Amino acid sequence: MDGDHRDLKPIGPAHGGSPRRFAVMVEPQGWVFDAVAGMSLVESARLAGIVLPTSCRNGTCRTCLCQVTSGQVRHLIEWPGLSAEEKLEGCILPCVATPESDLRIDVPRAFELDARVTGDPGTA
Repeated sequence: MDGDHRDLKPIGPAHGGSPRRFAVMVEPQGWVFDAVAGMSLVESARLAGIVLPTSCRNGTCRTCLCQVTSGQVRHLIEWPGLSAEEKLEGCILPCVATPESDLRIDVPRAFELDARVTGDPGTA
């Protein structure tokens, strides 16, 4: 992990307690993981054993570009590397996006960490 990504920490609720969590479905695979509000989707997915493609982890390289098909996110940086048209089409950069609701995201190149490590031929 690079220094830029480590600065993305979960943000707890204003009045204490546990951070809000949302269900994220990764399509077309149909996998579901819990995402923590205030933490990047890439990091939440990795904690669940799902790898979303990424490189820079700071919102500039666009390797992680994907589309939200349902739900809302908030980008953790002011100017993520997306055009206005891409934002209108529902594109996000999950390396710097955090959930605001339950989500469905289209990430065809995502893979499960354990399956890739063991060489399961059923994974991409």
